[in-house]
Amino acid sequence: MERAYSTGIANDAVYFVGTEIEHTPAYGMRTLFVVGLQDPVDVAMQCTMNRCDHIYFGANHSYDGNNLEAWEQLVREFLKADMWATLDLDVSHYEKSMDSLCLLSESDRFILQISVKLPYISLLNYNTCVKLDDRDFRATNPGVWVHQLHDLQDRTKFTDWSKYTNDELIGNKEQGNE
Repeated sequence: MERAYSTGIANDAVYFVGTEIEHTPAYGMRTLFVVGLQDPVDVAMQCTMNRCDHIYFGANHSYDGNNLEAWEQLVREFLKADMWATLDLDVSHYEKSMDSLCLLSESDRFILQISVKLPYISLLNYNTCVKLDDRDFRATNPGVWVHQLHDLQDRTKFTDWSKYTNDELIGNKEQGNE
């Protein structure tokens, strides 16, 4: 993913650091962002060297829904070390990943970030709703939840794109961090 960092634009990031700016339980924490599946020893070293107390796995939309056991083991290792850990995944990978996610969710320091892409959101009218549904009628949930999109767009939960340019790139594929 091509994006801006404090040092310029790059598309080959593996590690970058910054303050968590998204309004999750880790908001404001010094964060190591990890792109793709990485060696846990290298992640720990980067985390220590950069004095991070939160690790954001799956950064830059890198969680692909494959190698579920490896992702779970990677995140679990840091949860066992009493670190805060976020796993960012697209909603399309959610159900397939549920077995692993349920186990990780047992930790109070685990944050599951489910990314739901809604392009052109500002063009939708005031009556637009988001429905949290089930895979089928009475399949796994007690019912459905419907939220007005307008209510979900609370300014205190909004992060402008300009806030994403302050992270410092500390490792990329060219430097051998694949």
